[in-house]
Amino acid sequence: MSTREHHNTLSRKSSMGFRAAFPCALLLPLLLLLLPVFSDASSRLYIVYMGEKKHDDPSMVTASHHDALTSVLGSKDGAMKSIVYSYKHGFSGFAAMLTESQAEELAKLPGVINVKPNTYHKVHTTRSWDFLGMNYYEQSSLLKKANYGEDIIVGVIDSGIWPESRSFDDNGYGPVPARWKGKCQTGAAFNATTCNRKIIGARWYSDSIPEEMLKGEYMSARDLDGHGTHTASTSRRSSVVPGTLHAVERGITVVFAGGNSGPTPYTIQNAVPWVITVAAATIDRTFPTVIMLGNNDKLMGQSLYYNSTSSSEFETLVDGCNNDTETNITGKIVLCSTPYQASTTAPPVLSLALMIVRFAKAGAKGLIFARYALNGMEYLNACNGIMACVLVDYEIARRITSYMRSQMTTAVVKVSPAVTMVGSGVPSPRVTAFSSRGPSTEFPGILKPDIAAPGASILAAVGDSYQFMSGTSMACPHVSAVAALLKSVHPNWSPSMIKSAIVTTASITDRFGMPIEAEGVPRKVADPFDFGGGHIEPDRAVDPGLVYDIEPREYTKFFNCTLRSFDDCESYMGQLYQLNLPSIAVPDLKNSVIVWRTVTNVGVAEASYHVRVEAPAGTIMSVEPSVIQFANNTRTATFKVTFTAKQRVQGRYTFGSLTWLDGNTHSVRIPIAVRTIIQDSVADTS
Repeated sequence: MSTREHHNTLSRKSSMGFRAAFPCALLLPLLLLLLPVFSDASSRLYIVYMGEKKHDDPSMVTASHHDALTSVLGSKDGAMKSIVYSYKHGFSGFAAMLTESQAEELAKLPGVINVKPNTYHKVHTTRSWDFLGMNYYEQSSLLKKANYGEDIIVGVIDSGIWPESRSFDDNGYGPVPARWKGKCQTGAAFNATTCNRKIIGARWYSDSIPEEMLKGEYMSARDLDGHGTHTASTSRRSSVVPGTLHAVERGITVVFAGGNSGPTPYTIQNAVPWVITVAAATIDRTFPTVIMLGNNDKLMGQSLYYNSTSSSEFETLVDGCNNDTETNITGKIVLCSTPYQASTTAPPVLSLALMIVRFAKAGAKGLIFARYALNGMEYLNACNGIMACVLVDYEIARRITSYMRSQMTTAVVKVSPAVTMVGSGVPSPRVTAFSSRGPSTEFPGILKPDIAAPGASILAAVGDSYQFMSGTSMACPHVSAVAALLKSVHPNWSPSMIKSAIVTTASITDRFGMPIEAEGVPRKVADPFDFGGGHIEPDRAVDPGLVYDIEPREYTKFFNCTLRSFDDCESYMGQLYQLNLPSIAVPDLKNSVIVWRTVTNVGVAEASYHVRVEAPAGTIMSVEPSVIQFANNTRTATFKVTFTAKQRVQGRYTFGSLTWLDGNTHSVRIPIAVRTIIQDSVADTS
């Protein structure tokens, strides 16, 4: 188990090429980790973006970068020393060490769209694929239609790979596809033969990174952190921001993690419209552990405690966290709890790990730890092989505390080994507490996240073993793999169509037909800012009926407006809800707003759909036409959605949906979020 998903920062990036074939498919999440930073006090690394390539020859693109630097630095030699990387394939741009004034001069040159200081970012299986209905041994419609992902080539940017893991065994794979143009870059503990017929290529990057930030790292594509191996192997059970737009323009679907700063609103990351942004949800697996108190009460928690040979006797139970005086815990089981925090990222994980180490050194026999959500088994990483550790909720902790007070100094407890429970007895899915929430602060007219997928307590490869990790980075590869399979079945579909198919076929109810919930304080029914269109349903996505497609030039206009102000950018960015996305977000409804959408029929040629509307509270919502018809010569239909405010208040967001139904098999649903306002300068006066 590992807690790195929540608090570690990668100091370099690696990219790998992978091949998916029988028995499973593979599409890996590309997490962009820009190179961090500084060579001296006067210069730093800047990223210079120049948009589309002006030349097909990569050497000419690089030469144009040298010329631009030479014009600012005054010499060719200075330009060659300054440049770190030249981006010459998907788009034009470069990374260079510059002073602030040099960066400002570069930004003024013709052809330079944007110059920004470099940044770096935090890194954001078994049962999860069965939970999604993607078990190889069962008849998954998507897997079967995609020929189980045979000969798909995909890429990942992450912390690297541990190639010896059994998850990357190439047994049964044929030759590397002839269309592969990559390479297997060598380095520390990573030679040319480390790649195989599954890991077909690898590259690594470390230029300009200070030595102290690389301390302990493999100077190669080998994974020290474990994050890259975990996400890669999650996808296997079954694409970048200096270049994501250009990837989408070339037909590559890009999937990003939404972040781990939930359940606080306005924390969602990666909110640009051309990517699929993923939230994390639980799966139908728990590890129940019986806690028997001295009064014979049997309470339930979760743990990975499996040492059946340990003593089954009662042990003394003490409160080791809340007493003012130091408690002797040698040979005893300790009850601890920490206050719930709005952001369930690093602090709870670190505090629990520190407690475990401290209690183990003091001779404790075990730990019962109370926290709000029990789906993070990686929190127990530090317990493994040391002592029995059990997670309980605050209600169970209260009952234990009440028993301890009644017994004074004679409280005892017995912890049984954990068992595994899967299936209908486990309420799932639920949006995890740590999963970042919308709306987007940068682009409130774009509804994010797009979709939720399994991301809690995911078991996948780390090094030569397998560990639990939780995070939206664990949810991301599940969506990536589904996107790869959809592309295999529908090779002519654009990334927007694949995204639409995933979002519009998602589920908003659990296996009992109850609304999916979102963890928080308190737990609530999930809304579009928690999970976008809902929880991913792979087999439904293969046949969505209708899709919402977008011309790449619309994305380009959006991107250019985020970098520099053009004539119509203010109006355009103020009406982002007009982008033909499979969702609608209107953050500024004063009186009435008209939103346009176009759908493309990807089902049978002759079809008729009627609309079903769920208006957000406080609004009147109408759709024209209410019925759309398709024939052999008509593949698209445009409709108008009108929102009218029923209340003249500075309100909060309310939610609804718009669904097209063909009365047969297709239900094409998009989520809607609307906020009424009366003043532009404030969001909510309540």
